Amino acid sequence: MSHVLGHELRVTLLRLARRVRAERADDAMSDARLSVLFALFNEGAQTLGSLSEHERVTPPSMNRTINSLVESGIVTRVSDASDGRKVTIDLSPEGRRLVKETRRKRDAWFASRLASLNPDERAALDAAAPILRRLADQ
Repeated sequence: MSHVLGHELRVTLLRLARRVRAERADDAMSDARLSVLFALFNEGAQTLGSLSEHERVTPPSMNRTINSLVESGIVTRVSDASDGRKVTIDLSPEGRRLVKETRRKRDAWFASRLASLNPDERAALDAAAPILRRLADQ
């Protein structure tokens, strides 16, 4: 692979990801907070430690994020019935609504862009999708 292709592909994918992330149900919500909501939506209720690891931030930083989300009514803290020291974080109904609406907006934005492509361009993306997925999963 040429250096130029690697650079061009990396820059283009970053720009595309940034553009998709701009589509959200709440324009005031930061990428970090929204990422936590998506993690909870996709993986289910989690401890503060597991969320910290997933998001690659320190537990005190995650605690601040969770506190703000709890205050906003977007997530809840639930004490474990068998061990009151263990607390899990989960989405509230409002948090689930935000994630679903953000996903809907992102899907709609992407679908409209794909629809603007000609059949050969869509076929090229269809062929590239599994390769890009494999790169992302490495």
